[in-house]
Parts: sequence; structure tokens; C-alpha cells
Amino acid sequence: MFSEKRDGFLYHITMGFNFSHRSKISSKTSSVLRGRMKLAGLFAMSEEEFEGLLASVEGSERFNLLRKTGVLSVAGFSKARFNARNFAGYGLRMEAGGLPELVDGKYNYARLIQGIGREKFETLFLKNETLSDAERAEECGISEEDSKKIREFLNRVFIQAEFASPAAGVPPAAVYSAVAGVEIENGKPVLGFFNREVWKGRYSVNEKKLAMYISGVSEKEAAAARELIKRVGFLEQRKTTLYAALEKLIAAQADYLLTGEPAKRRPYTQRVLAKELGVHASVLNRLVSNKSVQLPWGMETPMSELLPSEKKINREKLYAIMIKHPQSTDADLARLLERVSGKKISRRSINQYRRELINK
Repeated sequence: MFSEKRDGFLYHITMGFNFSHRSKISSKTSSVLRGRMKLAGLFAMSEEEFEGLLASVEGSERFNLLRKTGVLSVAGFSKARFNARNFAGYGLRMEAGGLPELVDGKYNYARLIQGIGREKFETLFLKNETLSDAERAEECGISEEDSKKIREFLNRVFIQAEFASPAAGVPPAAVYSAVAGVEIENGKPVLGFFNREVWKGRYSVNEKKLAMYISGVSEKEAAAARELIKRVGFLEQRKTTLYAALEKLIAAQADYLLTGEPAKRRPYTQRVLAKELGVHASVLNRLVSNKSVQLPWGMETPMSELLPSEKKINREKLYAIMIKHPQSTDADLARLLERVSGKKISRRSINQYRRELINK
């Protein structure tokens, strides 16, 4: 369902150009490389960054003009649904054990913050430090005392984060952008997206109306319209590719998502997924490397954890066996792993896995 849309956009990207055969080959090669680089940049964006880019494109005069003339349209994703993210403070990272009042519910900070809403909380408490407690309270519809409590709580969070920051030279922890939550509905895992502005709809182009529009405007405006259509095409490809990737992941890992048992995960590599989606493996890597999903039991995990190799799964199973049978030989472990996984693994591989786990 996605490739058809992308092919349509690729048609618009290339229409209207006339080169010699040799120039076409050279231009096509460079165009593919440029396109792949643009996609890689878009795919690597966090949901928040991508939301900002969409807003700038959709807020432009030309985009709205092409919508009014029927050249561009926005239709909802047929199966898209939305979830409220289970967070305890937007954009905050709990360091060194977190804060007790957040964990045990004292003063109900999480509920207060959720009641305020993500946008207001971010704007009034995280970005604007000049407002008074009374001003924040009025804007949020809460008491001044609650506003003060949240402000003091955030101060403690940031002070704690400052003292818990890693030493110089230590690489920072990876930061993931949460895309969606997985819920169980009628015995099946289903997706619910967190960012409504990103997933509210998908773009489509009316070819006949585009041709009519281009024929009735100046050459400069026609070129600008084509450029916008090209840009919208890349935005659409980012959305539909991520959507399709998530659907394939929850289908492939349904047993794990239903049970919560890591041993139920299927080997499913990025290379295989990239081939199924029809994108280059390096581009897909940019897409999944900084994205996360919320699992049915509330834990947030990188998308890459749903793309384990067979070796990784075998290592995890071997680790569980080693914990239960610490005195086992490589031959013993091979037999036990075969009993658990149903696959025969050589003693040499077992020895290698064991050394990797010990040195991890």
C-alpha cells in the first residue's frame, strides 16, 4: 500500500525534465544519491523535530495554495490511532535511582503534569523560566500551590541530573524519541501513536490538477511547485515507511508482545526489514536507531530491540541457562540450548558466546 504512493511521488519528482540518454543516467544516479541522503536525514529526525518540519511546510503559502486548488490533499491514516504516553514529566530523564516522590506517587506530580498537558507543561514549565507561580497556575488551571510544587520538583530534578551527569570523556547515553505505544486488543497487539500532529494524515497528489496548475503559472512558480511536491514526497515516505516498519515489527514479535517473554522474540534483522520495505539498509538504520516504542506492560524500549539477530537471541537464552547452570561445560550448554531453542549450535559457537557474555 505504501510503494504505490511513493512511486506516484517519484513520478512527480522526475516529470518535466528532458535530458540526453547519457545525461539521464548521470542525473538519475546523482538524484538517487541526493534522495537517499535527504531520506536519511528525515529518517534520523526525532518525532519532535519532524513535527516542527511538518508544521513549517504545512504552514507555507504555497502548500495551502496547492491544497485549495486540489493539487495536494491530506487524508487520515486508515488504521491510525493515538495513545497517551505514560510519562512522569515530559522531556525529563531520571538519574541515579530517580526521585522517590515520583515513584511512590507522593503529591501526585505525574497526574498533575498529565492534567496540564504536554504542550502547556513544556511551554510554561520547561521553556519559560520568567513566569511566576501565579501566572503558570492561571494558564494551567491549577492552584498556585500546585504550580509552586511542580516548579520546585523540576528544580530538584535538574539539580540531581547536574550532579549525576557523566564524567568528561564518557559518551552520553542514547536519547530515544518515543513514536508509539503497543496495546493488546482482542488478543492482538495494536499501535497507538503519541504525536497526533505527525500522524494525523498522509499526503496525496492529484496529477491532473497539478498539470493544470503548472500550465497556468509562470515557469518560476511551476518549478517552486514541483520542488514543494518533491519535498512533500520525502515527508510522506518518512511517515509511511516508519508506519509500515512498526506494523511489521508488532506482527513479527506478536508472541513476545502478548507474553512479555524475551525468549518469544523472533530473529528479524534490519536487513530483512529493509528488503521487505523496499528501502536501503543504511536508510532504515537511521530510522530505527533513535526511535522507541512503549510496550504493553509500560516499559519503553528502542525499536532495535524488536529487531534481534539469531545470534543475539541465542546469546540471551544461553545467558539464562548459564545463570541456572553455572558449572556446565560447553557441551552441556550446547545440549541445554538445543533443548530450549530447538536448534543445534556447535560447541565452538557456545564457547564464543560464553566469552562474549563474560567480557560484556
